[in-house]
Amino acid sequence: MSRIGKQPIKVPAAVELKITGPNVAVKGPRGKLQRDLHPNMKIEFQDGEVRVTRPTDGRLDRSLHGLTRTLINNMILGVTEGYTKQLNVVGVGYKVALKGKNLVLNLGHSHAIDYPAPDGIEFDVDAKKNTIVVKGASKEMVGQTAAEIRGFRPPEPYKGKGVMYSTERIRRKAGKTAVSKG
Repeated sequence: MSRIGKQPIKVPAAVELKITGPNVAVKGPRGKLQRDLHPNMKIEFQDGEVRVTRPTDGRLDRSLHGLTRTLINNMILGVTEGYTKQLNVVGVGYKVALKGKNLVLNLGHSHAIDYPAPDGIEFDVDAKKNTIVVKGASKEMVGQTAAEIRGFRPPEPYKGKGVMYSTERIRRKAGKTAVSKG
Protein backbone atom coordinates (compact mmCIF):
# COMPACT_ATOMS: atom_id res chain seq x y z
CA MET A 1 0.00 0.00 0.00
CA SER A 2 1.23 3.47 -0.82
CA ARG A 3 2.33 5.37 2.27
CA ILE A 4 1.14 8.66 0.81
CA GLY A 5 -1.93 7.32 -1.00
CA LYS A 6 -3.49 5.67 2.05
CA GLN A 7 -3.44 8.86 4.16
CA PRO A 8 -6.78 10.68 4.38
CA ILE A 9 -7.06 14.33 3.38
CA LYS A 10 -8.81 16.59 5.89
CA VAL A 11 -11.08 19.10 4.18
CA PRO A 12 -11.48 22.43 6.05
CA ALA A 13 -14.97 23.81 6.66
CA ALA A 14 -14.37 26.75 4.28
CA VAL A 15 -13.76 24.40 1.34
CA GLU A 16 -16.51 23.03 -0.88
CA LEU A 17 -15.61 19.77 -2.65
CA LYS A 18 -17.53 18.07 -5.47
CA ILE A 19 -16.58 14.67 -6.85
CA THR A 20 -18.30 13.49 -10.04
CA GLY A 21 -16.59 10.37 -11.31
CA PRO A 22 -12.98 11.19 -12.15
CA ASN A 23 -13.63 14.97 -11.98
CA VAL A 24 -12.81 16.80 -8.74
CA ALA A 25 -13.87 20.43 -8.20
CA VAL A 26 -12.66 22.40 -5.18
CA LYS A 27 -13.90 25.86 -4.19
CA GLY A 28 -12.49 27.93 -1.34
CA PRO A 29 -11.64 31.45 -0.19
CA ARG A 30 -8.72 31.83 -2.64
CA GLY A 31 -10.53 30.58 -5.74
CA LYS A 32 -11.75 27.43 -7.39
CA LEU A 33 -9.92 24.59 -9.11
CA GLN A 34 -11.11 21.69 -11.20
CA ARG A 35 -9.23 18.64 -12.41
CA ASP A 36 -9.91 15.37 -14.22
CA LEU A 37 -8.08 12.52 -12.54
CA HIS A 38 -7.45 9.01 -13.77
CA PRO A 39 -10.69 6.97 -13.84
CA ASN A 40 -9.04 3.93 -12.20
CA MET A 41 -8.76 5.70 -8.84
CA LYS A 42 -11.73 5.61 -6.48
CA ILE A 43 -12.22 8.89 -4.60
CA GLU A 44 -14.57 9.01 -1.60
CA PHE A 45 -15.60 12.03 0.48
CA GLN A 46 -17.05 11.19 3.92
CA ASP A 47 -17.03 12.87 7.33
CA GLY A 48 -14.88 15.80 6.17
CA GLU A 49 -12.15 13.52 4.80
CA VAL A 50 -11.19 12.44 1.30
CA ARG A 51 -9.84 8.94 0.79
CA VAL A 52 -8.27 7.62 -2.39
CA THR A 53 -8.27 3.86 -3.02
CA ARG A 54 -6.99 1.78 -5.89
CA PRO A 55 -8.78 -1.17 -7.46
CA THR A 56 -5.76 -3.47 -7.96
CA ASP A 57 -2.10 -3.74 -7.07
CA GLY A 58 -1.07 -3.41 -10.70
CA ARG A 59 1.86 -1.23 -11.65
CA LEU A 60 -0.26 1.59 -13.12
CA ASP A 61 -2.67 1.69 -10.18
CA ARG A 62 0.18 1.74 -7.66
CA SER A 63 1.84 4.64 -9.44
CA LEU A 64 -1.42 6.61 -9.65
CA HIS A 65 -2.45 6.08 -6.01
CA GLY A 66 -0.06 8.51 -4.30
CA LEU A 67 -0.18 10.92 -7.24
CA THR A 68 -3.97 11.23 -7.12
CA ARG A 69 -3.96 11.85 -3.37
CA THR A 70 -1.23 14.49 -3.70
CA LEU A 71 -3.01 16.31 -6.55
CA ILE A 72 -6.24 16.54 -4.52
CA ASN A 73 -4.31 17.70 -1.43
CA ASN A 74 -2.53 20.39 -3.49
CA MET A 75 -5.88 21.62 -4.78
CA ILE A 76 -7.30 21.90 -1.25
CA LEU A 77 -4.18 23.69 0.05
CA GLY A 78 -4.25 26.01 -2.96
CA VAL A 79 -7.81 27.25 -2.40
CA THR A 80 -7.24 27.72 1.34
CA GLU A 81 -3.67 29.08 1.64
CA GLY A 82 -2.46 29.56 -1.93
CA TYR A 83 1.02 29.09 -3.36
CA THR A 84 3.82 31.60 -3.96
CA LYS A 85 7.19 31.65 -5.70
CA GLN A 86 9.66 34.51 -5.39
CA LEU A 87 12.03 35.49 -8.19
CA ASN A 88 15.00 37.85 -7.91
CA VAL A 89 16.17 39.93 -10.86
CA VAL A 90 19.94 40.51 -10.62
CA GLY A 91 21.96 42.63 -13.03
CA VAL A 92 22.95 46.20 -13.81
CA GLY A 93 20.07 47.90 -15.62
CA TYR A 94 17.71 44.95 -15.17
CA LYS A 95 14.34 46.26 -14.02
CA VAL A 96 10.90 44.87 -13.34
CA ALA A 97 7.60 46.76 -13.12
CA LEU A 98 3.89 46.07 -12.95
CA LYS A 99 1.67 47.67 -15.60
CA GLY A 100 -1.95 46.83 -14.77
CA LYS A 101 -1.89 43.05 -14.41
CA ASN A 102 1.01 42.66 -16.84
CA LEU A 103 4.63 42.27 -15.85
CA VAL A 104 7.14 44.46 -17.71
CA LEU A 105 10.69 43.12 -17.67
CA ASN A 106 13.81 44.97 -18.86
CA LEU A 107 16.45 42.25 -18.94
CA GLY A 108 19.13 43.58 -21.26
CA HIS A 109 17.32 42.64 -24.48
CA SER A 110 16.72 45.20 -27.22
CA HIS A 111 13.11 45.45 -26.07
CA ALA A 112 11.08 45.29 -22.87
CA ILE A 113 9.22 42.01 -22.30
CA ASP A 114 5.51 42.43 -21.56
CA TYR A 115 4.28 39.27 -19.80
CA PRO A 116 0.49 39.09 -19.25
CA ALA A 117 -0.72 37.41 -16.07
CA PRO A 118 -2.38 34.04 -16.77
CA ASP A 119 -5.85 33.37 -15.32
CA GLY A 120 -5.65 32.80 -11.56
CA ILE A 121 -2.14 34.27 -11.20
CA GLU A 122 -1.21 37.55 -9.50
CA PHE A 123 2.11 39.35 -9.41
CA ASP A 124 3.58 41.40 -6.56
CA VAL A 125 6.58 43.48 -7.59
CA ASP A 126 9.08 45.30 -5.41
CA ALA A 127 10.88 47.59 -7.87
CA LYS A 128 13.51 48.69 -5.33
CA LYS A 129 14.65 45.16 -4.56
CA ASN A 130 13.89 43.87 -8.08
CA THR A 131 11.80 40.96 -6.81
CA ILE A 132 8.71 39.32 -8.29
CA VAL A 133 6.29 37.25 -6.22
CA VAL A 134 4.05 34.94 -8.26
CA LYS A 135 0.84 34.02 -6.37
CA GLY A 136 -2.02 31.70 -7.18
CA ALA A 137 -4.23 28.81 -6.09
CA SER A 138 -2.82 26.24 -8.53
CA LYS A 139 0.61 24.93 -7.62
CA GLU A 140 1.17 23.91 -11.23
CA MET A 141 0.32 27.32 -12.68
CA VAL A 142 2.47 29.18 -10.12
CA GLY A 143 5.46 26.97 -10.89
CA GLN A 144 4.95 27.14 -14.66
CA THR A 145 4.57 30.93 -14.64
CA ALA A 146 7.70 31.36 -12.51
CA ALA A 147 9.65 29.04 -14.82
CA GLU A 148 8.53 31.00 -17.91
CA ILE A 149 9.61 34.31 -16.34
CA ARG A 150 12.96 32.78 -15.35
CA GLY A 151 13.35 31.50 -18.92
CA PHE A 152 13.50 35.05 -20.33
CA ARG A 153 17.00 35.48 -18.83
CA PRO A 154 18.25 32.44 -16.86
CA PRO A 155 21.09 33.15 -14.42
CA GLU A 156 24.55 32.82 -15.91
CA PRO A 157 27.49 31.36 -13.95
CA TYR A 158 30.16 34.01 -14.62
CA LYS A 159 28.61 37.20 -13.25
CA GLY A 160 25.48 35.75 -11.62
CA LYS A 161 23.15 37.99 -13.64
CA GLY A 162 19.65 36.97 -14.63
CA VAL A 163 16.28 35.98 -13.18
CA MET A 164 16.55 33.37 -10.45
CA TYR A 165 14.42 31.80 -7.75
CA SER A 166 15.01 33.28 -4.29
CA THR A 167 16.12 29.86 -2.99
CA GLU A 168 18.40 29.16 -5.95
CA ARG A 169 22.18 29.27 -5.54
CA ILE A 170 24.27 29.86 -8.64
CA ARG A 171 27.51 27.90 -8.95
CA ARG A 172 29.99 30.53 -10.01
CA LYS A 173 32.74 29.79 -12.54
CA ALA A 174 36.11 31.46 -12.85
CA GLY A 175 36.56 33.51 -15.99
CA LYS A 176 39.44 33.34 -18.41
CA THR A 177 42.87 33.84 -16.89
CA ALA A 178 45.84 35.40 -18.61
CA VAL A 179 48.65 33.07 -19.55
CA SER A 180 51.71 33.96 -17.52
CA LYS A 181 54.95 34.51 -19.39
CA GLY A 182 57.87 32.75 -17.91
